[in-house]
Amino acid sequence: MSNRDALQRYHENKAEMLAGGGQKRIEAQHAKGKLTARERLDLLLDKGSFVEQQPYITVRATEFGLAEKKFLGDGVVSGTGKVGGQQIFLFSQDFTVLGGSLGEMHAERIAEVQGLALKNGCPFVQINDSGGARIQEGTLSLNGYAKIFRANTLASGVIPQFSVILGPCAGGAVYSPAITDFILMVDGVSNMYITGPDVIRAVTGEEISHDQLGGAATHASISGNAHFRFADEKSCLQFLRRLLGYLPANNLEMPPVAESKDGPDRETPELEELLPEDPKRPYDVREFIAAICDRGSFLEVHADYAPNVVVGFARLHGRTVGIFANQPKFYAAALDINSSDKAARFIRFCDCFNVPIISLVDVPGFLPGVAQEHGGIIRHGAKVLYAIAEATVAKISLIIRKAYGGAFIAMSSKALGYDRTLALPTAEVAVMGAEGAANIIFRKEIAAAEKPEAMRQQKIDEFREQVMNPFIAAGYGLVDDVIEPRYARIELIRSLEMNIRKREDRPTKKHGNIPL
Repeated sequence: MSNRDALQRYHENKAEMLAGGGQKRIEAQHAKGKLTARERLDLLLDKGSFVEQQPYITVRATEFGLAEKKFLGDGVVSGTGKVGGQQIFLFSQDFTVLGGSLGEMHAERIAEVQGLALKNGCPFVQINDSGGARIQEGTLSLNGYAKIFRANTLASGVIPQFSVILGPCAGGAVYSPAITDFILMVDGVSNMYITGPDVIRAVTGEEISHDQLGGAATHASISGNAHFRFADEKSCLQFLRRLLGYLPANNLEMPPVAESKDGPDRETPELEELLPEDPKRPYDVREFIAAICDRGSFLEVHADYAPNVVVGFARLHGRTVGIFANQPKFYAAALDINSSDKAARFIRFCDCFNVPIISLVDVPGFLPGVAQEHGGIIRHGAKVLYAIAEATVAKISLIIRKAYGGAFIAMSSKALGYDRTLALPTAEVAVMGAEGAANIIFRKEIAAAEKPEAMRQQKIDEFREQVMNPFIAAGYGLVDDVIEPRYARIELIRSLEMNIRKREDRPTKKHGNIPL
């Protein structure tokens, strides 16, 4: 073959590879309001940075007509690129090729790039748009999924992993995203479920649509499987670019420090107006977070799920921190099963990747009730305690109002492992609220009083002053300092700088056994 013929063959093969399933299928993808695999990569990656890996892989199976359905790349685009100059590895499934179905070589291509991400210590992004296992390839498809699951698991805690669901993700395919750190979904585009509506109808008789069963809204607010939800693919991928800028490439690096135009000496007098005079009245803790963090820097995680706890990434004078805050607007900020899971998972991610934790405390305890007890609040609540005790990153707590009982321990106890605990003058630290405590401790005095209600109120005030006052806890060394609200941001930045170089060892072990 002449050089010219060889070059011609190269151009023909490259054009075929880049065409995916062909123009008609690309048009069908666009007609569904979806982008193609390569268009998604163009949106996510820095221009011209994509380097493709194994683009000419093709199916080896020949059964059930697959010999006539060979596509270069086998329905997935994989390789490496840069986001804001940071190297990442990724793949994007191509629904125009056999519905993005996963077969042997499709899986091999994904496993190859997973291995490269781990070896190079780079974040890994998977863009899922697939009808599931390629049935014609039988157990080869299942074996391929197993390779991917194992690679996700080995990379967990070593490199950040992100799953972007931009189409169907069904059956065994859902377990890979579930193992990764964050799942992003888009309204009207994304679906995740183990068994679809047709199977459910046949087995249980229940009628439900694809979107109601496994759409973005369902997983963002009900199941908690999705961490972020978006209106369209473009905003989803642009957000992922921003999120990656908060995180280190791997567990051996510190998060990047951004240039901050928000000075470390900015006071926060607005916090004095934010907190109601009545300690039983709620406020939005997001406003508190916005005041103390670098302006506009807060990226909330799981915003629609378990709203009684707010978690997310923010910056304090340019440094990435993980925010773990009680939200008085819901359930009076009591911790329940779902919020405990949400918080514990986020705390463990922060600890994996050297992100300091800032806890903002206003919590009356764990949510009471038969459903909570029978649902396992003991086990789920213990996850938060375990996650904080296990974490070796800098942990700073600020008690805003209530800090009662076991929830106080989870949110701010130095004995559990917080490095610095601060309190506002409005803080109340105790085993329980003053009303409940007075009813127990002074039951006989109240019952014997000529005016029981007046006596009861007297004892409540007495208990609040003698026991719950933040200076009592400070006197025991359980609170490091009591600060004015106007200096909250300044003191948190100073506390972070005090502890940012922290090093703390743990006993040698294979791994702990968190109460799952």
